[in-house]
Amino acid sequence: MDMTTLLKHFLITLVVFLAIDMLWLGVLARGLYQNQLGFLMKEKVNWTAAIIFYMIFVAGLMFFVQQPALARDSLRYALGAGALFGLVTYAIYDLTSLSVTRDWPVLITVVDLIWGTLLSAGTSGISFWIIRNVL
Repeated sequence: MDMTTLLKHFLITLVVFLAIDMLWLGVLARGLYQNQLGFLMKEKVNWTAAIIFYMIFVAGLMFFVQQPALARDSLRYALGAGALFGLVTYAIYDLTSLSVTRDWPVLITVVDLIWGTLLSAGTSGISFWIIRNVL
């Protein structure tokens, strides 16, 4: 696959991921995180760190999920592998936080594990569909 095509796939996946995650963080779960983690939250988001996270996460999603799904031409693979990738990556953060951070809420760990699974599966499935049917 040439670099231009790979870049298009990356950008589609990034836009889908950001749209879904911003809806979650900015609207649907904003109060939850403020209520549960407000004592740890900064007043202003460190956008440099956030952008680096999004770029690395989407690169991982592309490498481990999206490209194999496209090679198999399998939406089912995109959804399943995306769900597993999200569960594993969010578990790394949340279970580590739960194990070493004082007063880390169990509720946040459970919600994040579910969210990471759904977010990655949804992003993978939607991006796969767009790449296969629109490009």
